[in-house]
Amino acid sequence: MSDAATRIKETITNSDVVLFMKGTKSMPQCGFSSRVAGVLNYMGVEYSDVNVLADEDLRQGIKDFSDWPTIPQLYVKGEFVGGCDIITEMTLSGELDTLFEENGLTYDKEAADKIREANG
Repeated sequence: MSDAATRIKETITNSDVVLFMKGTKSMPQCGFSSRVAGVLNYMGVEYSDVNVLADEDLRQGIKDFSDWPTIPQLYVKGEFVGGCDIITEMTLSGELDTLFEENGLTYDKEAADKIREANG
């Protein structure tokens, strides 16, 4: 396993929710990362953010690790969930709520409902 893969594995093992993104949760540096971080922030989900722009090995390594070509990438309990489009769809369908509930993660259900209302 490469150094990047080892670091990725440690990160997703040590945190229940991890977002590999461009920028940080408080300062996203691309629209797709901003959208996913915005959903998680609004829903009050506790998560670790990993800025792939700060480390070229990690930027490519996460794509190789997940076999997914784009960033951001969301992991819940060590499992790859998806990128921006998938997270958006899951948020709007309520699947993200279910995923959090099944994994015993806290989030603001009212905020999730407001996202769906605003986009319904």
